Amino acid sequence: MAPSPAPDIDCARLATWLAAHVDGFAGPVDAEKFPGGQSNPTYRLTAASGAYVLRRKPSGPLLPSAHAVDREYRLIAALHPTGFPVARPYALCEDDGVIGSAFYVMEMVEGRTFWDGALPDAMPAERRAVYEAMVDRLADLHAIDPDAVGLGDYGPPGNYFERQVRRWTKQYRAAQTDDLPEVEKLIAWLPATLPVQDRVSIIHGDYRIDNLIYAPDAPRVAAVLDWELSTLGDPLADFAYLAMNWMMRSGEQNASIGGLDLPALGIPTLDEITQRYCARTGRDGVPDLDWYFAYNLFRLLGIVQGIKKRAREGNASSAKATEMAKRVPMLAAAAWGFARKAGAPA
Repeated sequence: MAPSPAPDIDCARLATWLAAHVDGFAGPVDAEKFPGGQSNPTYRLTAASGAYVLRRKPSGPLLPSAHAVDREYRLIAALHPTGFPVARPYALCEDDGVIGSAFYVMEMVEGRTFWDGALPDAMPAERRAVYEAMVDRLADLHAIDPDAVGLGDYGPPGNYFERQVRRWTKQYRAAQTDDLPEVEKLIAWLPATLPVQDRVSIIHGDYRIDNLIYAPDAPRVAAVLDWELSTLGDPLADFAYLAMNWMMRSGEQNASIGGLDLPALGIPTLDEITQRYCARTGRDGVPDLDWYFAYNLFRLLGIVQGIKKRAREGNASSAKATEMAKRVPMLAAAAWGFARKAGAPA
């Protein structure tokens, strides 16, 4: 997806800051904005010393605790030395006076991003390898000891889903624009039916195929992107979020593959992916996922509701924000549908 000019970046001021904080940087620098991002605007920087990526907070009023680019930077700075595939972090700037908001700069990882989960341009054997690499890297992330990489305090203690349901309820309320009965029922039902948590891991929070960069010539994950929702918590939250792509019909999201003939395409089924994840993480299996699906869709509608609010206020990151905002009622209905399957009363 080709970037476009970025008139909102003062490149001269940015170049001065980069020269002082990024080893080996040589200007001048030009900035172009990547399309598609709904949350933290992301830019390609082209300089005499090479290419970089900049992620910043959006401008304008923001929801509490959202867009914490400093947390993203801390996370990738901790993971990069372990060999886990993340972009090399270069520098964090928390001074709004440089480009108008906090930002960080990282390596530009060249490779392939698959925007369609069906992988229409790949052969069956490559599709399988791409999906297996994706779930293997998720399992690897969940195997990293947070304390060993300096992230023991990266998330609060206690039940992950309890605090997440509370957080996304607050985020939804802060951005609420409509009264949706399904959302109100979810807000009452989710905290009353929380699953037991038996493991704590670093979790990505938005792990799906279009948030990965693959090597140009192999089904190998070169970098995992977009760590805005990362924290410490129940690794089943990540796995269930990834599994949602097998439940949502192809076309509903970039990564969704529900309804496709997966064996014919060479894409592993959800059962196969589950078995692979369990084997790599030492699990006997995963619980019934309907509660987790209801939660993940509730969280997603909270995110999209925030986009809807920012679109109305004129500071959403993507031109597609208004179109995406129309999905809030559909997400609410789908989330309540999974809640009913998980035992919620009518």
